[in-house]
Amino acid sequence: MGTDNLTETLASTVAVLFDFDGPLCDVFAGRPAPEVARELARLAASTEPALSAKLSETDDPLEVLRLTHAANPELGLQVEEALTAAEVEAVAVAGEPTPGAVAALEAVRAAGRKIAVVSNNSPESVRAFLGRHGLAEHVLEVVGRAERQPDLMKPNPHSLLKAAELLEVDVTLCALIGDSLTDIQAAHKVGAAAIGYANKPHKRQAFTEAGAEAVTEDMQAIAEAIQLPQSND
Repeated sequence: MGTDNLTETLASTVAVLFDFDGPLCDVFAGRPAPEVARELARLAASTEPALSAKLSETDDPLEVLRLTHAANPELGLQVEEALTAAEVEAVAVAGEPTPGAVAALEAVRAAGRKIAVVSNNSPESVRAFLGRHGLAEHVLEVVGRAERQPDLMKPNPHSLLKAAELLEVDVTLCALIGDSLTDIQAAHKVGAAAIGYANKPHKRQAFTEAGAEAVTEDMQAIAEAIQLPQSND
């Protein structure tokens, strides 16, 4: 899958939805995710010791949240609040946006498409990062993790449907750019196109097998693909 697939996929969109962690920002680049997961697990286990063994098996903060909320919703809220704070701290030290991300946002906007960010991270952390790097002007809507409802995180398509509603567009005319299989799954559940950002070698095949309409290893390619129809006029 090359630029032709990207061009064709983007040509049929009225809005482009960007996943946050990966396509726009390496959220835990400066504050490693396993470290955050351990902190959240300790918090949860201090109230629910029985969770300790299960939580020790994951180094994903979002999975710690899911597991804790499933066992004890009120404790899950405490973990969620701690995770949100950790995410806001993390994006402050995450460094620059993903290479090519700024060009992609600028090009998508210049091509007349609406832009939203749909993320399993907290909306507070997304907005903090966009504001810090002067990118908020490109993004019309931010739909992050729904408070007290981790079951609505992708692959649940809730964030895509909400973004389409806020943008006042048909979700089937949207394309989601994401770096995980859950993004591909969420998009396809509601008839949106899925563009896989293969930021690790093994992801290209996984995204292709999952039926992604296009796959790219470079966010810059998004900018180039959406500009191609204009350059052929």
